[in-house]
Amino acid sequence: MKRDIETKKDIKLMVDSFYDKVNANKVLSPVFNDFAKVDWDSHLPKMYEFWSKIIFAKGDYNGNPFQAHVSLPVDAKHFAQWVELFVENMDELFEGDVAESTKTRARSIAHVFESKLAFMNKR
Repeated sequence: MKRDIETKKDIKLMVDSFYDKVNANKVLSPVFNDFAKVDWDSHLPKMYEFWSKIIFAKGDYNGNPFQAHVSLPVDAKHFAQWVELFVENMDELFEGDVAESTKTRARSIAHVFESKLAFMNKR
């Protein structure tokens, strides 16, 4: 039986396993690794803090996640793939109200980012 997200250790598991999927994905991996050349040793701790802030309303994250995505070559297919992997990862690891809320927040974040980027690219 799976349990809900309860601790920062759970968030670390969620983030690490999700980005393992991203790095193995033929649509997303090139954006993160070839184009953005993400330094995973510095990126993952930021993601732990970001999701801690989202899930538990505490954490040291105070960045601007949208700005980090403005220059990336992404479109609707990238966001759809990101959401699919995120939900798949969550469903493999957790179940409960917090897990469901986290999936909803992730879908919302992806939708907002995709919409804002599409608007910016039409100008």
